[in-house]
Formats: sequence, C-alpha cells, structure tokens
Amino acid sequence: MKMYLCIDLKTFYASVECVERNLDPFKTNLVVADPDRCTTTICLAISPKMKELGIKNRCRLFEIPKDVNYIMAKPRMQKYIDYSANVYAIYLKYIAKEDIHVYSIDEAFLDVTHYLSLYNMSATELAKKIMDDIYKTLGITATAGVGTNLYLAKIALDIIAKHEKTNIGYLDNELYISKLSHHEPLSDFWQIGKGIQKRLNKMGIFDMEGIRKANEKKLYKEFGINAELLIDHAYGNEPCTIDEIKKYKSKSNSISNGQILARNYSYEETKTVIREMIDLLSSDLIDKDLKAKLVGISIGYARDTLSPFKASLKLDNPTNNCNDLTDNILYLYEKGVSKDTPIRKVNITMGNLITFEMEQLNLFKPSLTTEEKNLNNAILSIKNKYGKSSVLKGINLKEEATTKDRNKLIGGHNAN
Repeated sequence: MKMYLCIDLKTFYASVECVERNLDPFKTNLVVADPDRCTTTICLAISPKMKELGIKNRCRLFEIPKDVNYIMAKPRMQKYIDYSANVYAIYLKYIAKEDIHVYSIDEAFLDVTHYLSLYNMSATELAKKIMDDIYKTLGITATAGVGTNLYLAKIALDIIAKHEKTNIGYLDNELYISKLSHHEPLSDFWQIGKGIQKRLNKMGIFDMEGIRKANEKKLYKEFGINAELLIDHAYGNEPCTIDEIKKYKSKSNSISNGQILARNYSYEETKTVIREMIDLLSSDLIDKDLKAKLVGISIGYARDTLSPFKASLKLDNPTNNCNDLTDNILYLYEKGVSKDTPIRKVNITMGNLITFEMEQLNLFKPSLTTEEKNLNNAILSIKNKYGKSSVLKGINLKEEATTKDRNKLIGGHNAN
C-alpha cells in the first residue's frame, strides 16, 4: 500500500518572524504586512494567537479589531525562502529528492512508502519524527496529513490534522468516506474553490456523498472533463503519484509578468509600465531561445465596478523582438483600454512559445542578429553578477516606472 505525507509549516511567514524575534507564535499577536502600504493591504500571514481571536489569516489591516494590539512585521521574502530551503534539507535527511514534491514555499508531499520498513516506523511516526526535527532545528511548528494517496494526505492535513493534538491527521478511503461524506462546506476540500462549490450547490449537491449520488451525465455536462476529478475525489481516489508529477510536461507553455501598481496610474503612465514589462519578457525569451506566437494583456481598473480589460492576439510571425512585441501589445491596449479610468493592475503574457528549431523561416521578418543576441546575453550576465538594477534603460528612470523598485522585491514583496 502506498503511503504519503503532506507537511505544512504552520502560519509560516508569521512563525519565521516570531522565531527571529525569540517570540512564541502561539502567544504573540503578530501580522506580516507592509506598513508602508495603505490599510487595505492584505496580511500575508498572522500568528496562530491571532487566529484564536477569530481573525482571518488573509485579512486586510483595517479588518483587524481596533482593540487588538499586535506587532507588524514587514515581509522579508528572502528570509522565508532561506527557511524553506532549510526545511527541505531536513526532508532530505529522511527521504530522497525523487520522492519529494514541493507544493509551495511552506508545503510539500513526501512518498514514504519504501522508507517505513527502513526506519521500522509507521507513516504517522515518521511524520512526527520529521516534524520534531523541523521544530528542534528551526523553531517552526509543522502539521501533517498522512494518506494512502496524495489527495487523502492533503485532505488529512487540511481538515483532520487541525483537530488532532499531535497536529497529524490520517485518512484511507474507508475513513475518508465514514468521516467526511457529509462534511461542509465543499470548498474545504482540495481543488474545490468557491466557484465550483456554488455550481454544485445549484445542482443540489452540498457534500461528497451528494457528488457520489449525483447523475454523472449532469456532472460531465456542467464540469466537462473535470467531473472525473470530482467523482474520483468523492470516493477518495487519486491515481496520480509524485513520480508522474515529476515526469509531467505541459503541452502549452507561456511566460507572464504581472503587477499591482502602488497607486492609481493614468492611461499614459501605464504605457511606461507596459514597455518595461515587455522589455523584461523579451529579454527572458531571447535568453531561453524562445519566440512567442501569441501575446496577451490584462488591465485591472481602480474602480471595482468596471470589469478588467483582457485581450490577446495571434502573431503572424513568432517573435522575441522587443519592438515587435511592444507594437502588438500596445495595439491591443490602445484599442480597448479606457483612457479616462485610473488603472491599478497590469498583466502581460507571451504564449504558444516555440524554439528556434520549430520556427519556419521568414525572409521578411528576420530573426535577431548575432550582435543583438550577444548584447542581450551580455546584459543578462552583468545583471546576474551585479544585480538586476546594475543595467537600466532610460525608461526605467521615469517617475512612473516600476522596474527599479520591483527589482528589490521577491514575489511582489520586500526581499530583505
């Protein structure tokens, strides 16, 4: 029988900040959020102590009750990455990298099937040993789900572990059906979001037993091929393994660059940001010897009442040339974006990427010259050695430009 662990680092960012301050996250009110931003900013994490007060983890600063005193810690993404890497090193003490799938910065799946006889332990005992090692080494509390497949391990973590004194939950198919058939809401289950839950509710389905008893033809009509996943999970089945995840290669590929602007931007100011983003994406494509056959843009307005503008364009000739990409994306921008409405979000996508070997030669649209490629490679080499801001263009120095400031961030947040 297969056996998996799903290990999560409890309120990770907040726990790291508490550890760095020699504080107990279970006794300290701490919020990870940027004090330089407005009160509508979302908290990246709050300490377990604040959760006990009924405060939601991803709340906004203004939603925290006025009578709650707390420490505000500015995000330090590089610090969290370093801690996460140290946790991964602990996993490697017990499990080979081939049997580990890192799901996020604070969560990982471990296939422990072949290690239980080696350590002469049950899966739950091995989970506890790894969790204890994490706490002893780094001071971070972990929780774990143990399951006979990846899905059950995740559900054991998300739903069962939080009610166990050991912080470890266990599920096999039989326990899953007996314990969670009538669990609500459905959005508590992995891969069922609020939108899917709403659609299931409209069909009169409110729990896993409801999915098992539903007319399969109606499920497939509503959800298409995704209905197969819903039905499998309703029975606690999951055929996918870590080995298959590692071997998976997407048939379609793309790269993108998105950002939430620090203030409301005008129509013209946003063009500067778009040009900067395209420049970075073009450089990335050249570095990887790729060309885009599709470009896309998404613009979010400052007014929530207006729907975001989204558009894409198939290119007649695949390209990674910055000027060509800019012309096509600005064409979409100028064609559909409101000129009088403040802008707060921008996302640029390069899709349907192909390699130079796959490219059909075109006499009228020549590829980049050797000199242009060498220049791009030289710039990338300098940036890799001396930092992203070691080479800047004139556009990056404009008042509304964002690249220089964003180079100091990781994942949109303060790096150090």
